[in-house]
Amino acid sequence: MAEFNTNPEIVQQENLVYKRTDLLTEKALSYCPGCGHGTAHRIIMEVIEEMEIQSKTIGIAPVGCSVLAYEFMNIDMQQAAHGRAPALATAVKRLFPEKFVFTYQGDGDLAAIGTAETIHSCNRGENIVIIFINNGIYGMTGGQMAPTTLPGMKSSTSPYGRDVATMGNPLRITELVAQLPGTIFVTRQAVHTPSAVRKAKKAVRKAFENQKLNKGLSFIEIVSNCNSGWKMTPLQSNEWMVDNMFPYYPLGDIKDSEKA
Repeated sequence: MAEFNTNPEIVQQENLVYKRTDLLTEKALSYCPGCGHGTAHRIIMEVIEEMEIQSKTIGIAPVGCSVLAYEFMNIDMQQAAHGRAPALATAVKRLFPEKFVFTYQGDGDLAAIGTAETIHSCNRGENIVIIFINNGIYGMTGGQMAPTTLPGMKSSTSPYGRDVATMGNPLRITELVAQLPGTIFVTRQAVHTPSAVRKAKKAVRKAFENQKLNKGLSFIEIVSNCNSGWKMTPLQSNEWMVDNMFPYYPLGDIKDSEKA
């Protein structure tokens, strides 16, 4: 006759499906419920834990919704001025070439005030990882129009929708940096479903492996929602993202020099 374990602690361990990575601190996340930042944080920390590089990694926190990323990630972190994360990451990597260095930036930080730093770091092929969260809006400061705001999309500074004739087109900066010789891997992912999370995590792992092999700059865009800024429930914002953001910002690898 089969014997079954009745020890509650052992039963709990045997039934464990998912364990929170120790590289996320106990600090409560400051993000709105339903936001993709928390999931993005988790997969980055899981990759670092699985690669066993916690003591070798330095993250660069931005200005924006994720300005407090250093409170959530249990690794060495450095705060950058608004938009300057790639420049700071360049300095850190050149001073400590043995370290794994990544930036974590929103669209306003990376594609507006930080456009020059982003472009030149990518063009130089700095051996770093840039992780770019694109929710098409300035989330932290009141929902203003961002460089990535879609045509016709409403924001606090475009209440009637983005007018391309007067406000210009959205900036597809990921496609732009893919044209530069210094980028080795450029991809666009999402974290709104389990399948998307697995693909995004695979991309993050590939980016860090590229840095380990000194291949150049890896650039990962993660298209996310902003249910607060978009004035929607989390479920509605994810559905809106799929119907509106993904057609303009299609998911998938844009450049992979290993397959060229």
